Amino acid sequence: MKIGFDGKRAANNFTGLGNYSRSLIAQLASFFPQNQYLVYTQKIKDRAQVTEFLKDKRIRVCRPENPGLLWRTSGIKKQLLNDKIDLFHGLSHEIPLGIGKTGIASIVTIHDLIFLKFPQYFNPIDRFIYRMKCRYACRHADRIVAISECTKRDIISVYKINPDKIDVVYQSCDDSFKAEPDHAFNETIRIKYSLPQQYILNVGTIEIRKNLLTLIKALKDVDPVCKLVVVGRKTSYMDLVNKEIDRLDLRERVVFLEHVPFKDLPAIYQMAKVFAYPSLYEGFGIPIIEALYSKVPVVAAKGSCLEEAGGNNSFYISPLEHAALASAINQIIASPELQNKMATEGLAYVKRFGNEVIAKDMIHVYNTTLSAKNN
Repeated sequence: MKIGFDGKRAANNFTGLGNYSRSLIAQLASFFPQNQYLVYTQKIKDRAQVTEFLKDKRIRVCRPENPGLLWRTSGIKKQLLNDKIDLFHGLSHEIPLGIGKTGIASIVTIHDLIFLKFPQYFNPIDRFIYRMKCRYACRHADRIVAISECTKRDIISVYKINPDKIDVVYQSCDDSFKAEPDHAFNETIRIKYSLPQQYILNVGTIEIRKNLLTLIKALKDVDPVCKLVVVGRKTSYMDLVNKEIDRLDLRERVVFLEHVPFKDLPAIYQMAKVFAYPSLYEGFGIPIIEALYSKVPVVAAKGSCLEEAGGNNSFYISPLEHAALASAINQIIASPELQNKMATEGLAYVKRFGNEVIAKDMIHVYNTTLSAKNN
């Protein structure tokens, strides 16, 4: 099978969509090396994650024969035909216009419908573009991959898609989070970032949807032995967060880290006491997977897909109930036995998101799609 991928995120993005794209393609190449994997992209950023990803000889980068603004949405089709692609996978909400007329089977991954659920977080032009691309892809792709049951329900509800057209294939995380801790290296990371001895960890862009404000409000009622470490890019929402920190006199208990190299993240996870993720809405919640693989207890928000990511042995609270969040965190940090139980059972649960499981699930979707296309 010769499989083409929309490689824009894989070659240029270093957060959720980029990590998903690189890890999925690498997993497929590892477990199913008999196939050919072609990654289509106009640009390639010189970053360690991309360089390492492209070292795999089973993965081939394809640059535009005729580059331009519309190459991804239309011009790419001629190149896919010339390369004799059997199946094209749009890894982030879109497929080329008219790909159905080429005879090439198409799949699209839908991560979430945040731009519809929380339109106020997007400017009108971006929201319009996302809405048009996603709707087109869901209606015209041969099959849809949703990254959670929550996302599948949203697709069915919003676009009135037949549930039989949608497969749920979960995500994993980078293998570096699955390695055993290197305690000596971890201590160098603690010193490098001046990390406290005991801390609650939160990872993600500091924006309204991630709901850091509720975690700040909870912190005032959390045992002062624990500080809070926040890793993520700052947005204008940071102004509200700073005001709340100062109002509650918590400045000495919060550490913000930005532009952290990816290679340092696993150590920061592994040394945390609790991972807190009160996000209002997610498509899946990769940081929870990273925490569970790092053997860190998780407290997350109810209401989207986070229960799917965290399993029955994580704690969940209503996303705006800061008192409940503080209570859950205190319960964990007060009990080494509970910490060990949550870490052990969380690690057992997260194995269902292992590389081989996900690669097999995705290959099954590819084979099913090609079989239906050819019959």
